[in-house]
Amino acid sequence: MTYSEKKKILILFAHPAFEKSRVNTHLADAVKEMEGVYFHDLYQEYPDMNIDVEREQELLAEHDIVIFHHPFFWYSTPAILKEWQDLVLEHGWAYGSNGNALKGKLFMNVITTGGQETAYHAEGYNHFTVRQLLAPLERTTILCKMIFLAPFIVHGTHSITPEDIVEHKKAYGDLIVALGENRVDLEKAKQFDRINDHLDLVILQLEIK
Repeated sequence: MTYSEKKKILILFAHPAFEKSRVNTHLADAVKEMEGVYFHDLYQEYPDMNIDVEREQELLAEHDIVIFHHPFFWYSTPAILKEWQDLVLEHGWAYGSNGNALKGKLFMNVITTGGQETAYHAEGYNHFTVRQLLAPLERTTILCKMIFLAPFIVHGTHSITPEDIVEHKKAYGDLIVALGENRVDLEKAKQFDRINDHLDLVILQLEIK
């Protein structure tokens, strides 16, 4: 494929104990200084949970791709991301017959879990895949006329090796670069349970001319 206009990416990061998370620290380091990426640490920005709705809507309007980056708390997001959804995604703006502000924008989750990948299967401890457990978020984004992509998931953070962290950090960085350069096959990126298992299929190569 050939190069096309770059996409702007908004990463809504939510971790109430970020300083204690070695995995998320490395993942954040991979992307937060990238050109075209706005890394928005919600707990740092709103320690009192008093979310500035107008500012958040302006940020959403300015970006093409929205990412929720967070640990998997009780099969969902940390509290501030739920509060963010409740306040920011207003009827008539984000959804409803006249709510088209987010139409056509891409959405995905970047998630870390303490549990191993084997726990997130029908026969595993949790009985569902992470993608299945994200159904409320997937339906929310569809209601907002957005395009939901498969999540990027790092499992087993309590026992992960430094070498594995480096690999996940590189994969995350590669994916964000590809999204920004519009080099992701969206149809393929929608269909998987975990996008990072299929980056070789999802990321398209840029033609050199």
